[in-house]
Formats: sequence, C-alpha cells, structure tokens
Amino acid sequence: MSTWTEEYRKKVVSADQAVSVVKSGDWIIYSYAANTLPVLDAALARRTPELQDIQLLAGVSMRPHAIIKADPRGEHFTWDCVHFSVIDRKYYEMGRAFYIPLRYSEVPRYILENISRVDVLMVQVSPMDRHGNFNLGPTISHYRASADKAKVIIVEVNEDMPIAHGGYGHTLHVSEIDYIVEAGHTGMPQIPSLEPAEVDQQIAQYVLQELRNGDCIQLGIGTMPNALGSQIAKSDLKDLGVHTEMLVDSYVEMFETGRITGRKKQIDRGRMVYTFAGGTQKLYDFIDNNPQVAGYPVEYTNDRSIASMNDNLVSINNALEIDLSGQVCSETVGPKMISGAGGQLDFVDAAYNSKGGRSFICMESTYTDHEGTKYSRINPLLTVGAVVTDTRPMVQYVVTEYGIVNLKGQTTWQRAEKLISIAHPDFREELIQEAQKLKVWRRSNKR
Repeated sequence: MSTWTEEYRKKVVSADQAVSVVKSGDWIIYSYAANTLPVLDAALARRTPELQDIQLLAGVSMRPHAIIKADPRGEHFTWDCVHFSVIDRKYYEMGRAFYIPLRYSEVPRYILENISRVDVLMVQVSPMDRHGNFNLGPTISHYRASADKAKVIIVEVNEDMPIAHGGYGHTLHVSEIDYIVEAGHTGMPQIPSLEPAEVDQQIAQYVLQELRNGDCIQLGIGTMPNALGSQIAKSDLKDLGVHTEMLVDSYVEMFETGRITGRKKQIDRGRMVYTFAGGTQKLYDFIDNNPQVAGYPVEYTNDRSIASMNDNLVSINNALEIDLSGQVCSETVGPKMISGAGGQLDFVDAAYNSKGGRSFICMESTYTDHEGTKYSRINPLLTVGAVVTDTRPMVQYVVTEYGIVNLKGQTTWQRAEKLISIAHPDFREELIQEAQKLKVWRRSNKR
C-alpha cells in the first residue's frame, strides 16, 4: 500500500461531514462549467437553515443547483458569477445571481490578490492516480489559484470524469486536500450540439473565406462558432492549430476530418490547448487520456503575450450589439445581463497582436423580441445600459449575414459607412440619418 493510498483513506468522509466545516460568512469557490458538485451541492443545501451570508463564486453552470432551490430568495447563499450560462441567467432573473466584471485571463490574479479570502474550495475531480494526483478533467481554469488561496480544500470524486493531459495546473495532490468525498458515477453534464440556423451558416461562410492553411483557431461560445467549426471540417483547410478558451464538440469534428494537426503552431505544437471544455459525451471521451489535448490555467491560455506567440491566431466570437463607432457589447441587452465578458477581449487583443492574426466579431444583424418586433443589432449608440465589452480601437473584423468589414485604422465616418453596409437593409436609411446627427456621415458618402 502506497503512502498516498493511506493518506487518501484518512481523508475520505461523507458529503455531510465535508460541508460541516462551512460556517456563516464563508467565501466558497464553487462549481464551474463541467466540474459540477451534485453530491456536495445537495449536502450543502441541507444546511441552508443554519447558514447565513455564504458567498459562492461560480460560473458557466451546466447543472441546476440544490442550494438555489433550497434558498430561492437568496437569504442564505449569494451566487457570485464570473460568466452566465442559461442556468445562471435564470438565477439572475430570480434576483439570485450577481455578475463579476472581468477579463477571464485575470481571474486567477483576482482570486490571489483581489478577493479578501477563500475559506473553502469545493471542486469535482477524477479518481486519484497511483502518484496521489486528482485530475481536474475538463476544467482547469482558475482552480490552481483557488487551491493556493483556500483555507480548506474539499474534492468530490466523480468516477466518470475524463483524465485530461495538461501543461500545468491540471491536478491537485492528495497531500494538499483536506476532505475527499467519493461520489461514485455522477456522469458529465451534456451540452447538446444544436443545429445552426441558416443565418449562422451565412455568417460562418464569410469567416471561412478569410481562413488560411496553418491558422490557429479560437472559437467562442454559441451556435455560430459551432457552425463555422462544422464548415471548417467539411473544407479543404489543413494543418490548423487550436489555442482556445473553451473546447467544444466542433473541434473534435475538425480533428477527425484531418483539418487540425497543430503542426504549424509556434508553442504547444501538435496539441489542442484549452482551459475548460463543455459539450457532449463525445467531447469528454476525446479529452480522456489524449496527449494531443492540453489543459492549462486561464492565465496561460488567455494571456495575450502567450496566445499571440502562435502566428495566424484567429479569434471568432459572438456579440449582441455594436454602435457606429465600433464599440461592441457581448454581455447585456440594455442593462439586462445575458452572459459576460469572458475571454472575448483577451482573444480580440491576442489575435490582432499575433503575426498574421485576425479577430472576428460575429452577430446576426437583427433580433426579434417576444412580441415579434424586429430590432437592429447595429445602432447609432449602444442601448442605454449596455456595457462595452470590446472598446472601439480593439475591434478588427465585424461580420453579419450581409457581409464582413474591417474597422482597424478607419475614421469615424468610414466606420459608420462600413457598419451600415452590413446592417439589415430595413434599418440602413434610419442609421444614415442618425449618423448625420452624430456628425459621422460625410455628404460624399455613397447612398
């Protein structure tokens, strides 16, 4: 019997015993993305009546949480979220979730320097290996920094978690863990691959025409990036690389069709680099014990100076709104939170600073509300309450179903002209009139 096995056995407790260390006023690093906590979450929910003012730092929820159901009014637990998924957005609409404005690359530093304390880290892990290591599976992100700051570390062992190869920071050692909860087979949360709409396919086609052999790809979250991934898989592009924030199913599709080799990358050659992953079981099976996939902490994947070391880094992300000066909002509709900044600004910056790199902000030209009224996503000014995710000097290519334009180095009147040219035709005349009022429309502009 190894020393690590003996230590493991000493630290195994029930979920109720593990959460008994939580006390009122604690700050807890909680579930993130695919690393959910179904067993610890249920145990903590059972303690709801006796706890007050618990702060839970979480994000990109892929499973509902028992503590929210146990505390619907937020009288005991506060859900502090670094990025909203559909589930987190429901918590927000309940008045239960609060957003943490950030650049994703800086989250480990926020934890180490800006959060006053981390009382407890709860994290889901794979079973311990013979060297005493618990693998973090699909979510590396900020967990290493969290472990360095936490007073108490509790792991929930999921027998179904894939074993992720990595660069660093993708494991926790039994010697640094306080309590181990054996959860058995709790599965992995599934994000189904949705069929992209026709407009997503149209936008993806414009981006596809700008891609070249040997590009290093970063895809954001959403149906349009997934549509592009599927189109790339069917293309004749070759020797693509991957340096991304989130790994999704479309990367597997691109790899299996031979589009991705990573041979042209300048760093992590031959490896698909990511910081967290979420998708179907096919994705988790692809990650499992695959040395061609490398998980890193987010301060590595999203750092501009590191990511831009790869030539031809291409960043493709979604947006909700853009104004005629080029300010991009990808987080809110007016003041209403939808998602978060995430790593979009990180990769917009990194792609432009990469030799041969390109950054694409993609969005449908309009959206329709519940009453059937259509609105333009390209507006004279951002909607009141909307936040700026990408400042106007940062933005390079903008793409809608009506075309693609490059805003870099363009004057205010050129930006207005280019953006109006890819707006929905029903709104172009109105946008021209508003541009004139804003004094960003030349009389000599083409009509």
